[in-house]
Amino acid sequence: MTKSNLILAAVLLGTGLAGGYAIAKLTTSSTNTATMDSSGEKEILYWKAPMDPNFRSDNPGKSPMGMDLVPVYAGDDDGGNEDNLVRINASVQNNIGVRIAKAERATLYRNIDTVGFVRADDDKTAIVDVRTEGWIEKLFVKSPGETVRKGQALFDLYSRPLVSAQEEYLQAVRIGKASLIRAAKSRLSALGMSNAQVARIKKSGKSRRLIRVFAPQDGVITMLGAGEGAFVKPGRQIMMLADLSSVWVQAEVFESQANWVKSGQKVDMRLEAMPGRIWQGEVDYIYPTVNAGARTVQVRLRFDNPDGVLKPDMYAKISMKTEPHTGVLAIDREALIRTGKSTRVILALGDGQFQPAKVTVGMESEGRVEILEGLLDGEDVVVSSQFLIDSEASLRGTTLRMSPPDATAVTEAETMGVIESMMENHGMITIEHQPIEAFGWPAMSMDFVTEPENLKGLAVGDTVHVRLREQANDNGDFVITAIKKMPAKTENKGKSQ
Repeated sequence: MTKSNLILAAVLLGTGLAGGYAIAKLTTSSTNTATMDSSGEKEILYWKAPMDPNFRSDNPGKSPMGMDLVPVYAGDDDGGNEDNLVRINASVQNNIGVRIAKAERATLYRNIDTVGFVRADDDKTAIVDVRTEGWIEKLFVKSPGETVRKGQALFDLYSRPLVSAQEEYLQAVRIGKASLIRAAKSRLSALGMSNAQVARIKKSGKSRRLIRVFAPQDGVITMLGAGEGAFVKPGRQIMMLADLSSVWVQAEVFESQANWVKSGQKVDMRLEAMPGRIWQGEVDYIYPTVNAGARTVQVRLRFDNPDGVLKPDMYAKISMKTEPHTGVLAIDREALIRTGKSTRVILALGDGQFQPAKVTVGMESEGRVEILEGLLDGEDVVVSSQFLIDSEASLRGTTLRMSPPDATAVTEAETMGVIESMMENHGMITIEHQPIEAFGWPAMSMDFVTEPENLKGLAVGDTVHVRLREQANDNGDFVITAIKKMPAKTENKGKSQ
């Protein structure tokens, strides 16, 4: 075979091999494509951590928190088409213990449980005193705690001024001058003698050395300030009588509960000394001041005590029944996420979708809380693990729903700018942007957050077109929902011929 024939054969063989390889490759590719289409399975773009969308991997495995990575499919909304939702698959919800309950109408009761101490009713308390100095010569009541009746003798008093006033009165009676009689009788009354006692000395015509003092009312001797033979004078309390047929109970409620209490409300009381028995009374008075140290308000309660069982200084447990609120929209109190500026909940929208929503709360009672604004009857809220989902929403820059579904949309705007700095893995970028009329902003440099996926292919110094959205949260954050690199301007270095 000649040299030229050998070269021609080699060329033909190489061409045949190349063509066969190309055909085989095309056939294989077509076969693989047909298999994917026929199976109906979506293409997996990458794997990510369920609670940290910034952690991504090309292969399945475990997240830094020890959870199984979840796939993100081509065309899936989780890829960023809906930036106002957090998506968590069912297995992850089960692992973190997500529980859901409905917002529904209910009747809430503001019951207040507190403690108090029994004390005598000041309206039924009397103080026994003298109006002239003297000596107690005979004491008929020997000790505190004794029960006396109205008109019962308490003690006999010897008073030199009182004896002199009696003599003056009798002298005026003997003279018969009406003005003198009136003046002398008025002095005896001022010194503590009753009309009956004055009438007796007038009838007898003789003054009395000892004047007897009687109980002004029924009651119990709660204080005895002088003994037999003691010298007494005006201003010194000798005895105190308390009628215990009804008593007061001094209780305290927290400052936040004070507006719930109204005069006349029914109250139940129990004593540890007599378990099983319940006393029923009512709120008598609400004091107008607050205890600055304990942040409490004092409340006075009134109870009937016909059998005298309730005694001053007894310790009591109080239950106040305030008016119920009927038909209010309520959720479990544990569903609330309270911050320094607002309160929010996590809505469960179904199919693994969650969204934070701002709410305004009212009264709380027995583990339930009234919702004044922000929810609709029948909406589902997360009552367990909501803080984990809220943390995920914060990482994603998820939009906070400010009101139920008929609310207006959040403000959006577009602008041009130049990238000054960027942290792609964390979804953080600083842009020197042009003025934004929709927000009333001048041209300035500003930090933004976005999905890390949006920052791929960008670099510091690139001119970009961005779409911004104001997040409906308390911090006034703005997120970039779309960012596009603008082509660089090229200079015409040559002239056309």
